[in-house]
Amino acid sequence: MESVLVSACLSGVPCRFDGRGKESAAVAEAVADRRPVAFCPEVAAGLPTPRRPAEIVGGDGHDVLDGRARVVDDTGCDVTEEFVDGARRALDAARRSGCTEALLMPRSPSCGRGTVYDGTFTGELREGDGVTAALLERHGITVRPAPRC
Repeated sequence: MESVLVSACLSGVPCRFDGRGKESAAVAEAVADRRPVAFCPEVAAGLPTPRRPAEIVGGDGHDVLDGRARVVDDTGCDVTEEFVDGARRALDAARRSGCTEALLMPRSPSCGRGTVYDGTFTGELREGDGVTAALLERHGITVRPAPRC
């Protein structure tokens, strides 16, 4: 059976920054014929649950990976290292499980695909990918935002 990497929060794991999960029937349906591999990059990197909300400042996940942007929480604490470490751990998990696709939490600074929060903590979005989404894409894993989240 084919495996797909899925943001753990979308599987109902209470690992979001606010300590909740965001289980989605649409996600369950989207992976019904495959083996879901639930993974949270932020928790894997050692960040606590709950934790301060974080956003990418100065670009998107590709810029973070290239050293041109940072991930900071809403108090200004730099958590870039943890987000990059979590992305690497997600890539390792995807490779070990044979995942060629990932279904990730939209807008997240880790998992967002196509749009992420803009770094102002005002709810505004910008085009771009989260750190994990960017790293997975760079390594040939197709990343899709989860449906209707």
